[in-house]
This record gives sequence, structure tokens and C-alpha cells, in this order.
Amino acid sequence: MRKVIGIGETIFDIIFKGNQPTAANPGGSVFNGLVSLGRLGVPVLFVSELGNDQVAGMILAFMEENNISTEYIDRYDRKSPVSLAFLDADNNAHYTFYKDYPEHRLDVSLPPIEKDDIFVFGSYYSLDENLRPRIVEFVEYAKSKGAIIYYDPNFRKAHAHEAIKLRPTILENLEYADIVRGSVEDFFNIFGEENLDSLYKERIQYACRQFIVTRGEQGVSLFTPNGEGHFSALEIAVKSTIGAGDNFNAGIIYGLLKYGIRKEDIPLLSVADWEKVIRHGMILASEVCGSFDNYISREFAASIE
Repeated sequence: MRKVIGIGETIFDIIFKGNQPTAANPGGSVFNGLVSLGRLGVPVLFVSELGNDQVAGMILAFMEENNISTEYIDRYDRKSPVSLAFLDADNNAHYTFYKDYPEHRLDVSLPPIEKDDIFVFGSYYSLDENLRPRIVEFVEYAKSKGAIIYYDPNFRKAHAHEAIKLRPTILENLEYADIVRGSVEDFFNIFGEENLDSLYKERIQYACRQFIVTRGEQGVSLFTPNGEGHFSALEIAVKSTIGAGDNFNAGIIYGLLKYGIRKEDIPLLSVADWEKVIRHGMILASEVCGSFDNYISREFAASIE
């Protein structure tokens, strides 16, 4: 059975609404999507790092409860990272992070990866100069094994001032990827470009041909050599946008697995093929937006065909 392998940050999110804490969840960009996939019964491996404290114990127990292997978690003798997420009037989150990483990181072995497995990476974690050699090692290993490489830049406004410096590394990540998915805000923060059509034609397609952009209430745009498409957003009552993009990724990955789409099939997919896959992303993202959790509920997972 095909599996999903992710690499990224693990963090404990404390969510505030009106300056009062309303929820606390294990989180992290790649992590959130993997939890949903684990609840959907997909075999999941996660490469990450945690400290040696009570927060780490809570997160590791949570991973085991959600069918995510803890074998590839590097443990270091410091505190685990924590984030405070403050929801604004539109229920979008603004973050404050608390981190205490050691000098040497990600001291874990390469996980087993087979042809047509799906390897997920992204966010600032994949750009961190302290981690970059190991990130490249993992991605190149996954590529050499014939895995589908899925990249989500998840490039927040807080890092926009570093965009010019980091752009060569981001472009290298794009070149590794078989599929790139990000928000319209991500690509504006990276390239300062709002016109998605010209962005794809002038920058993205030379690195990665399959380009998916989420646009919030304005839906989802798709750019491929076989055609372009736009898909309207689902109407929902939003409680929190935390984890929305991460679970959109999970839905895309679930769709690829559900429809038996392998690495060699990706360049051949039509817009109609992509629409079926993207609908799964929209459904999972919408479900998460209707709660204060970072992932879909077990009950919702059981209802998915």
C-alpha cells in the first residue's frame, strides 16, 4: 500500500479568540495534513524534532493515537516549540512563536520510501539554513526512489522581507516538486506578483508544471500544460482558518491515492482529472475551517468515501 512521508516542524498551538485561549492542539504545517491523512487510514511517516518535556510527550502520544509513526522524531534536550495563534475578526490567525532548538538538528535516519509514495515538504522549515542540508538529503532521497514530491511554500508575511534572499532556495524546492500548491498570499510574499497567469508562465512552469493556488473565498486556480481551471469555493461558516491550507494538501494527496494516480500519470492529467482531486482538498479544508481543530475529526474521516 502506498504511503505518505512528510518532513516539517512539530509545534504545540494555543489558539486565542478575543484574548482568551479557546483551544490547544499539536500542530505544524505538514503535521496538520498528516494527522488528517492518518485519520483517513493512509499509512503515514513523519520526520521531525521535539524537545524532552511534557509538551513533547503530549504530541508523541497524539501521533500514536492518529496512526503516525514516531520512529523518525529527533529528540533534543530542550523545550519543545510552542505557538500562540490569535484569531482576528475574520478568524484568520496571527502567530507568536517560542522556540529553543539545539545547534545540531534532525539527527534521524532516512525513512523507507518506495516508488509512487508521496513525499510532502515546505514552509520556512524547508528554507532554514541550519536544516537545509538535511532537507535536501531527504528530498533527493525521495526523488531517487520515485516518490511524488509535493511542495507547499506556505511563505508567511512575517518572512516577506527575506524573500529576495530566500528566492533561490524556494526555486530549488519548486524544481524538486512534481506538484506545487500554495496560497495567493504565499506567492505574493515570495515574488510580489498578483497576476497568477503571468506568475505561472514567467516563473513557475520552468521549475514545476503542476501549479495549484488557493484563493480563500475566491476558490482555487489550477495551471498545467494540459490546461487551466478555476473552481469555486464551498460556502461555509468559518470558525478558524488554522490548518485550512494544510488540509487542502491532505485532500489533494488523498485524491491522488484514491484515484490511483502515480508519478508517471501526473503530466498526463486533464483539468477534469484535477478537478476531482481538488474537490477533496476543498472538502477537507472547509471541514477544518468549521472548527478550532487543525485537522478533520475522526467522525468526518469515517464519512469520507
